[in-house]
This record gives sequence, structure tokens and C-alpha cells, in this order.
Amino acid sequence: MVELLPAERDIRIFQRHAPLSESSIQKHDACIVVVDKDQAEQRLTKLPYGAAWQRLYREAKARGPVSILSARLAADASLMVVALAKASSSAFERLSLATRIWKELAPASGAKVLLSTQGLDATQSAAMLEALTAAALAATAPMPVIKSKTPKAPEPPQLTLSGDGPDIDADLSIAIDRGNHLARWLTTLPPNVLHTASYRKALRDLAKREGWAFSFLDEKALKKLNAGAFLAVTRANEHRDAGIVRLRYRAGGDANRKKLALVGKGICFDTGGINLKPHKSMYQMHEDMQGSAVAVGTLLALSRLNVPYDIDCWLAITENQIGPNAFRPQEVVRAANGTTIQVAHSDAEGRMVLADTLTIAAREKPDLIIDFATLTGACVTALTERYCGAFTNRPEWHGAIETAGRASGERVWPFPMDEDFDSDLESSIADVLQCTPDSKGDHILAARFLNRFVPAEIPWIHIDLAAGNRPGGLAHVPTDFTGFGVRYTTALLLEQDLLTGGRMKRGRKE
Repeated sequence: MVELLPAERDIRIFQRHAPLSESSIQKHDACIVVVDKDQAEQRLTKLPYGAAWQRLYREAKARGPVSILSARLAADASLMVVALAKASSSAFERLSLATRIWKELAPASGAKVLLSTQGLDATQSAAMLEALTAAALAATAPMPVIKSKTPKAPEPPQLTLSGDGPDIDADLSIAIDRGNHLARWLTTLPPNVLHTASYRKALRDLAKREGWAFSFLDEKALKKLNAGAFLAVTRANEHRDAGIVRLRYRAGGDANRKKLALVGKGICFDTGGINLKPHKSMYQMHEDMQGSAVAVGTLLALSRLNVPYDIDCWLAITENQIGPNAFRPQEVVRAANGTTIQVAHSDAEGRMVLADTLTIAAREKPDLIIDFATLTGACVTALTERYCGAFTNRPEWHGAIETAGRASGERVWPFPMDEDFDSDLESSIADVLQCTPDSKGDHILAARFLNRFVPAEIPWIHIDLAAGNRPGGLAHVPTDFTGFGVRYTTALLLEQDLLTGGRMKRGRKE
């Protein structure tokens, strides 16, 4: 049977500053060169085998627009891919181009690959090399396979980076890849492999490996905490393994260090409950735990970077099953903060488990809460699977939230969540209606619902993972399950850094 956690990969990245030459290319199994598209002919001439590249470019250009050329220009030559990139490319465009380049190259397992830029300025060169690195690592990260004859997992490539700019932060690239790989691996596991009990075991094993503290609030503990919203969802489960996992990373040092809370929706399978999903909608519902996978993947990335603040990761793990004990529309349940909820739809279970998980996480008085959830179809309708939706109780942060998306290439769009939206959730029998009978603006109403369970004094960001599953992948990630959020949140915290008010780099504040 497949392992619950992906194996650690031996990732090697070397950086050099030397002119690109035939001899340097021949020392590698393959080579990728990115040149400035606006200076294509001029730059191609200066490459090793320049005349041949210029001829190939002109022949391709005669047939239509050119973005990628590939050739083996001598019998004993390494395969080369030359890509043309706009100097003004966005991070998303760079990552998308890098994925196309890597697919064109398709190097053998463990290949030594030279990555180079020509004609880009220092900033553009470093950004392109980082994108190529991210795409190479994402493309070669193995995913779970359960077959009679299990294929051998590919070895990661050995990357040598050569450009005209500064070295990239290789440790950062590796940490983000490890977090994203973990998130995609967990999400891909089938529901009879990753269920509530095995997921808890996997997280306990991961915590032991990484040196995190592990604890678990089971149903008995949640009952003592009056977590009625969470427990309503768990009622129909065949096994009593549901609960909230808490993982704790402690930075050490300053006793007054900041505290971050990561919260993730971990519905290991979602039938829709009494309001049963149709086949097409239920087919991929083992992915409904992706929010928790992204939260723990983000924790892994940040802890590997030794960030100087404490992190608590709260994972709401259950299933949403159907049966005689399943919770029903028109029930009224009481959440852990005392709020009474009129149930409208059993397939809006995510906001129920998050309500109590956010309440419990907030009692630790963190300086920032970020939650991740594959929460609403309305967000996918609004944005497609190219963007994720972002919501916050600090509207002045909208600029920073969007900027982190543009800078990372994992794009988000901040939605409004003004107080007057609450009128749609008014209930005559309870404090709040769980959702409305239709789906109009449900992503916004879900955020307003969750807002009731985060005290106003605690800054909070909610990420609705519309881009968690995109056929064919997204940006640098080639798999349908994208693990969207690890790269984004790392950029948000380390570059925009809403937590400490300064740019953070692996255990020190700049």
C-alpha cells in the first residue's frame, strides 16, 4: 500500500556565474536557456551553436509565433531548449512558461540540468531562474500510485543555475516545494487510504519527524468544548475518529515573539450529507481535505525556513457522511462560542467545522489567523480555477493580499465582505443562518458566517481555494490538484509580512 507521507527527496541546486559555453553545456545531460524575446535574433546568435539556433528560429517564425525551440545540435550534444520570454512577464507567466519548457525537455530521472538566462537584467534573470527551479521541482515530485507494479519514483534533477543576476534563495525554493509536494500528495490519496484515523496517524508521524508538538481534540473533548457545529457534521460517521488536530511549531528566542494560527478544512470525504451530491459533484470529494493539506504544507515550509514566530496549525478532520444520524436542514445547533446556527443545507458542512475550529484557535490569542478551505462552488463560478478568493477582517490589507498573489504567481482576488451582507443570513429562530437556499454570493456569505467566529481584535484572512483543482494543473504545478496556497502564504508572510511588519528571512527580521 502507498505511504501516507511522501518520501523526502535529495534536492541539489548549484549556482554558478560563468559564461554559457559548449563545454559547460556538455557537462550536463540537458540545458535550458531563456532569452529576451524582444532581442531574440541578437541573443540567439551569441549562444553556443548560435548560427543553428538563429536558423531554427527563423524557420519556426515563418510558421507562426515562437516561444520555445528545442534541438540536439550534434550527435554527442546535450538536449537544449531555448525559450523566449518577455522582459515584462508576470510571475504567473514565468511559472507557466517554465512548465512548458520542462515538458519540452522531459529529462531522464536524476538528470543534470543546466538552467541559464541570456539578455535579461539582473532582477529578471533571478526571477526566471527561480521559476524554472520551481517548475522543475514540481514536475518531478512523485504522486501516489497504487498499481500491481508500482513504478520507480523519479529522482529529482540536479540543477545548476547560471544567470546574470544574484543567486536565488535556493533554500526558500526547496522549502516551498516540500510544502506543496506534501499538500498535493495528501490530497491525491484515495479516501480508503487517507481517512480520519489514518490522516491523524500521518500527521502524528510528520510532527515527530519535524519536531512539532502534536495533540488531538476528539469528539469527547469537543463535546466538553460545546463544539456543536463540528459535532453535527460528525454524527453520521461510521467511525468515531473525527476531531481537530493541533500541530505546534515553536521558534524559541524572544518570549514576546508573534503567534500565527493556520486553520484548514479537512473533510476526508464529502457526500453532501442529507442533501446528497450528484455523482459528478461527489466524484472528487476526497479532495475536500485540501485546505488542511495546504495548512500543514505551509507549516512545513515555514518551519523548514526557521521563521522567528510560533505557529499553531489547527486541522478540522472529519467526513460528511449520509445516514440516519446525519444532521438535517432546519436543525439548530450551538457552536463553541455560543452562537446558535440554523442549518439550511448539509452540504455546507465546511463552514460548520471551521466555525468551531476558528473559535478554538482564537482562544490562544494569535496575532494572525489564516484559514484555507475548498469551501464554495460560488468562488469557482466567480473566478474559475485560475484564482483563489481572499477575504479578511482587515480591508486595508487588500492591496498586500493581492500583491502577494501577483508576486508569487499564485493569484488571489480579495472580495468584499461588508457588514450589510449579514442581512442575508438573518434567522428568525437562531443567531445566524448557515447559508441561503440559493448559491448567490455564497463565497461572500460563507466568509461573513465565519467572521462571527473570529474575535474582531484578531486579524484574519480566509482563502477559498477555487484554484485547488484545475485540470492540467496551474502555473508551475502540472497536476490537477495544485496545492495552491503554500507558495502564496509564504510570500504573504515573508515578503508582505503582515505578521511582524518587516520582511522576514529564515529566522531574522530585515
